[in-house]
Order: sequence, then structure tokens, then C-alpha cells
Amino acid sequence: MTSDVEPGTTRPGGRTARVREAVLRAAGDALAEHGFERLDLADVARRAEVGKTTVYRRWSTTTGLVADLLADMAEQSVSRSATGTLRGDLRENARLVVRTLTDPRQGPLFKAVIAAATCDERTAEALRRFYATRITEWAGCVDQAVARGEIPANTDGREVIRAVSAPLYYRLLASGDPLDEASADRAADAALAATLAGVYTADTPDTPNTAT
Repeated sequence: MTSDVEPGTTRPGGRTARVREAVLRAAGDALAEHGFERLDLADVARRAEVGKTTVYRRWSTTTGLVADLLADMAEQSVSRSATGTLRGDLRENARLVVRTLTDPRQGPLFKAVIAAATCDERTAEALRRFYATRITEWAGCVDQAVARGEIPANTDGREVIRAVSAPLYYRLLASGDPLDEASADRAADAALAATLAGVYTADTPDTPNTAT
């Protein structure tokens, strides 16, 4: 779902952490520039200014490197917003997705990873774990909205968050339509309208849904 990774984020640590950071940054740059098919461990080592042996020993394959890159991106992802209303929270989520997907580095990087996931199961599993982390993080704002009585009880927060970002990824990967704040807000508002109508509740179809 939402990528939610602000460019330029770093994390302090010892030598091992610094090597990992440099290699993952280099891997992300290479993916953004050339895509998954041209990702090469030797090139990543050169970009990161570390020994090839270190890269091959720790990551072994390009798919292993991409899996670790996605894990790192999930660790560094921006925490969800808390605006006080579900509409505000969903708009913040959608705008963060748009900022990420339109970033000069992050946008091409995600396209490359998604393309790789279509033909490599290990990459696909890593991508699923990444999005599961982000969806779970942002689903909390839906749970809070339920507690405030804004939306129907038993609303599935994960489904709501998926509904926010799905049209934005469609624009990125399929239609080529603009990705901007207006499209982000429309996606959030559409998901909210469906949520208020009870579309994402766990109730049976014959059970009326009302906010408590």
C-alpha cells in the first residue's frame, strides 16, 4: 500500500550499520536508474564504496538485496498522521503516497521493485511484507475513527487504507494520469464515502451499518 518513505532518511549505527546503509542506498539508486533487470551486486558495491566480497557474502543475490532494501524502507517509513478526523487522516495518507510516488528517486525505485515482483517470488513476498507493515500502521487511524463514533463499528481498517492508495497506484502504473494533491484528496474522500456507507465492515450484507 502506502510506501510512506521520505527520501534522505538515515539511521545512525556502527560500522555494520553504515555498510548496510551505504549498500542499500546504492541499491536504491541503481534500481531507480536502471531497473531490476540491470541490478548488479558488483555495481552496487562500487557505488557504495565497499568491497564486493562484503556485498556477496551478506546479500548473496540481487533478490536478497531488494528484500533487505524493502525491509529497511519499512523500518524508516514515516509514522501515520493523527489529525483528529478520519477525513484528515486519509487525506494525509493519500498525499504521502503521492509525494513518494512522484519523488524523482522514490517513484522510479518503486516502479522497478513492483516490476521485479511480477516475475520473482522472493521480491514479491518482500513487497507484500513492506505493504503489510504500512497498511497496519495506517489502519490505526480507522480504528480510532470507530472509537470516536465517526464510522460504522467493525470497519476493516486495512481495507479502507487499501482503498485510498489503490487509485493512486493505478495512475502510476496504468493510466498515466496526473498524481497530485487533488487526486490524492479525491482518493481519500472516495474511500471515506464508502467507509461511511458501510462498504468495509465485517457485517453481513443484510445487517444495517450505522456509526455508534
